[in-house]
Amino acid sequence: MRETVLSMTKIDKRFTGVHALKGVNFDLREGEIHALVGENGAGKSTLMKALTGIFPKDSGEILYLGKLFNPTGPKEALEKGIGIIHQELNMMDELSVAQNIFIGRESMTGIFLSDKKQNQRTAELFERLNMDIDPMIKLEKLTVGKQQMVEIAKAVSHDLRVLILDEPTAALTENEINDLFEIMRDLSAKGVGMIYISHRMDEIGKITDRVTVLRDGEYVGTRKTSDISKEEIINMMVGRVIYENPKSESNVPESSPVVLEVNKLNAGKMVKDVSFKLHQGEILGFAGLMGAGRTETARAIFGADRIESGTIKRNGKPIRIKSPMDAVDHGIGYLSEDRKRYGLAVGMSVSDNSILASYEMYERGVFIHRKQVDDVVGEYVQKLKIKTPGLDQLLKNLSGGNQQKVVIAKWLIRNSDILIFDEPTRGIDVGAKSEIYTLINELAKEGKSIIMISSELTEILRMSDRIVVMCEGRITGKLDIKGASQEEIMHYATMRNQEND
Repeated sequence: MRETVLSMTKIDKRFTGVHALKGVNFDLREGEIHALVGENGAGKSTLMKALTGIFPKDSGEILYLGKLFNPTGPKEALEKGIGIIHQELNMMDELSVAQNIFIGRESMTGIFLSDKKQNQRTAELFERLNMDIDPMIKLEKLTVGKQQMVEIAKAVSHDLRVLILDEPTAALTENEINDLFEIMRDLSAKGVGMIYISHRMDEIGKITDRVTVLRDGEYVGTRKTSDISKEEIINMMVGRVIYENPKSESNVPESSPVVLEVNKLNAGKMVKDVSFKLHQGEILGFAGLMGAGRTETARAIFGADRIESGTIKRNGKPIRIKSPMDAVDHGIGYLSEDRKRYGLAVGMSVSDNSILASYEMYERGVFIHRKQVDDVVGEYVQKLKIKTPGLDQLLKNLSGGNQQKVVIAKWLIRNSDILIFDEPTRGIDVGAKSEIYTLINELAKEGKSIIMISSELTEILRMSDRIVVMCEGRITGKLDIKGASQEEIMHYATMRNQEND
């Protein structure tokens, strides 16, 4: 058995009104890839922050390389050989790759900075990690996947013994994920222990040696990955069985009216002659590879990007959408894939976020009718089962799944009949995913019409009544859910020529 490099025993942490960690145990062996999983709010990030000194634990013991370990901050943890790669990248776009990696540790020739030496150090590091990246290129020129690789290289350049990866594949393509896994395996062979935090069960089965599960701040258990199924991990995470069977047939009657018709829509380089119809009560799935033009299509319909040509009809009548407010006035709501950047104001309360699209409905002169707001927001908090201590809770203190529900509440309060969900479950755990799925299905039953963009084919097959597939800005296939398969979707997702309707 490999040497244990890290041991965390009975770690406890409280914040005001929240018992975040309740005697949690975790250990990591040399060269091991150890998954740390749990629903949003289970305590994963809190445990890692206690390990890296972002804040002190209240009680418990950390042993690192056989000695008591209580870092005063991430800098000390990094100096001792414990690095962390956060889900949100923390680098400077305007600097070169080499400058980002060695910032604060620049190469010098006498009293002058030496870009030549720094580029050489970076090239040697990339060669060791089998990365094909130009040290001199500006970071902003790289894909998100390549930027993630640079972040990993930066951490590894500190001669790590422990590397924490927090949702490292959230924004990566399939090829980039495979590249990342190769790097991880190489680091494992060199003795680096890795803590792998992810909501993607299939990845955990591919890359990890053991799995530790947390639930509601408590330690549930640790199992060898080879000895446990995806369903068993999920059951440990949520304390209940979650079924993910694909939909076998459409729930939409043939007589259901068309509420939105898009015809030959063109917008920029990524939306080319896009045409489709959305029926009342329908969940229309949009599938395709990254860069297929799905998000760009949604943004054009919502007025966030300029439409160059084409028509949009609402309930059979042509409408003009030049801005998001035009779309909102026509009953269209848009839940962006980047909810923190475009959908929410995380420094504001649950209540204020919920009425962001409806302020004028509650204005009384220069004031807001607070009781009316609290009444309607309270109703939707209850209806959507949003877990929050109160309506005045800051949104940044809620889990990802509950933040997503607040965005949905925002558009329901506005009474939007058409909802565009762009990657509705990205970055949230399986338990919260199941709740979002249930909610979307309930909205469709109530007569809301939904466009759902997703990169997860299992999600598309589970939720959609019909599927639109895009490739390189064009619609290449339209499928009824009955008989649809991942293979058929991928066939159309890799086609270059538009199919006839």
